[in-house]
Amino acid sequence: MIRRYGFLLIGLSIIFNAMSWSSETNPPTLKIGASAPDFTLPGVDGKTYSLKDFAGAKYLMIIFTCNHCPTAQAYENRIKQLVADYKNKGVAFVAISPNDPLAVRLDELGYTDLSDSFDEMKIRAKQREYNYPYLYDGETQKTALAYGPTATPHVFLFDAERKLRYTGRIDDSEQEARVKVKDTRNALDALLAGKPAPVETTKTFGCSIKWAEKRESAKQSLQKWAAEPVACEPINEENLKALVKNNSNKLRLINIWATWCGPCMVEFPELVTINRMYRNRAFEFIAVSADEPDFQGKVLTALQKNEASNKNYHFNSTDKYKLIEAVDSKWPGALPHTLLVRPGGEIVYRQTGEIDPLELKRAIVKNLAEDR
Repeated sequence: MIRRYGFLLIGLSIIFNAMSWSSETNPPTLKIGASAPDFTLPGVDGKTYSLKDFAGAKYLMIIFTCNHCPTAQAYENRIKQLVADYKNKGVAFVAISPNDPLAVRLDELGYTDLSDSFDEMKIRAKQREYNYPYLYDGETQKTALAYGPTATPHVFLFDAERKLRYTGRIDDSEQEARVKVKDTRNALDALLAGKPAPVETTKTFGCSIKWAEKRESAKQSLQKWAAEPVACEPINEENLKALVKNNSNKLRLINIWATWCGPCMVEFPELVTINRMYRNRAFEFIAVSADEPDFQGKVLTALQKNEASNKNYHFNSTDKYKLIEAVDSKWPGALPHTLLVRPGGEIVYRQTGEIDPLELKRAIVKNLAEDR
């Protein structure tokens, strides 16, 4: 009996420890003086990295960062500059993405064209020309759990014995022009001069770490969006022209589609995803069906199947050439046809045929830049 209760207590202890890190809390951050935990992680360059790969460096800086976080993005150039300025002074750099991509909600991607999957990390690193290894910890998050980053980006600076000498922010402002205190540079310069970092620990500001426990929140968000009502209204030629003139204060994505158009139906789920990513900003997605006016039921069924809770219209005329001229004089007439229209009517993206989702997302992010 005693042994049975003993095993029960051990089991409860294991369960309690497994539950001790929730989506609302971070694991403890590594303390000053602690040894660098080892890791074995894949890099976007096809190599696998561990601590021994940086053994020749006198100092090692590990930065937990990611693709999607706007704060992390704001520091990309500063990280690259740190590498350029210190790599010949005995400092090695490595960036690690701690995020579980399945724990990232779509509405957390409103400032990015890429999420945090390993494949998307490869795209980001190539596009931004990272001059340092970029490693993926999102599958197990063991490395992040060992180091305890609190936000992205978060710096951990180790000496020759791989003892932690500084941890925290890169500097004191996400806006580079407002920076007054360059904490990471100050720590590096002090260590290179044989002195301790003037400030060994700071708080960090940025996006929370997307621990695996947050997968449930991401799942619930999809369920919530799926339950939103879907509607479709008729629209005439004049109102369609007004739609494209875009006298709103929002960046407007307009897609002309039809239920009988194969490419339209293939790309439509991606457009719904894009709407979920950016709709909390100054952005709206509007879909216009080119189906015959008496196909209202078929159109609505297709929209409901795609959970298209955005604004939907159905052109009310059988004259497709009026539709073409009302939407875009440069449109040859093939479906689908997609426009991205700035407030005031400037068309900044147009595509006849299926969209390239990444290209469209980049156009959206670029044209929403002033919204932050």
